[in-house]
Amino acid sequence: MGKRLGDRRRELRLSLAQVSARCGVSLQQIHKYETGQTPLSLPMLVQLSRCLDVPIGYFLEPLEQGAKIAAS
Repeated sequence: MGKRLGDRRRELRLSLAQVSARCGVSLQQIHKYETGQTPLSLPMLVQLSRCLDVPIGYFLEPLEQGAKIAAS
């Protein structure tokens, strides 16, 4: 999920500071989410999806693909 967060941030050409300001979270916390040092909670996923204008499922797509492969 952190990789997708970073992907979306770069897609929007936003810095860590800009995302942290938009979402009301510290720059350090956004960095920790992107690098996987801190897991993303559901409420934070909702907040980030709103700030970055994507559905929550955007962050879960890689997980869903992995689950499909595992089920095969």
